[in-house]
Amino acid sequence: MKQILTYILLLFSTILLAQKTDYNTKNGYVAEGFDVVSYFVDKKPLEGKKKLQIIHDGAKFKFSSEKNLQLFKANPVKYIPQYGGYCAYAIAAKKTKMYIDAEAYEIRDGKLYLFYNSWFSSALEVWKEGDTKKLQTQGDNNWEVLKHKKQ
Repeated sequence: MKQILTYILLLFSTILLAQKTDYNTKNGYVAEGFDVVSYFVDKKPLEGKKKLQIIHDGAKFKFSSEKNLQLFKANPVKYIPQYGGYCAYAIAAKKTKMYIDAEAYEIRDGKLYLFYNSWFSSALEVWKEGDTKKLQTQGDNNWEVLKHKKQ
């Protein structure tokens, strides 16, 4: 009985202390309020509508259509941007979180990657010019360390 009680207390404390993923919610929403499903379905980023929003894993998402909202609800993991929606290149190459331009993106291996973009540099172009597979591996490894740390 004592072991069961210890197990229950351990499980309960793990659930309470578990940190959620730190999503890039600049402007209050993941992907700056763009519809994360639209990248896949519409083949371009579409701005989400305030009336079509949900909270998933503690983060707010907006959608451009009811259909996209339902697709997300059915399989959120498929549509959530890699690295919490932070710049994929910054996570991979610099092990740091950087905000993004929601219109600078790539879908690779069925996953959505978002990037920083400015007048002077495009992280997406640097990503594509580099060893992308190596960057993906580095990004995955770095994200394991960064995903629970707040920006």
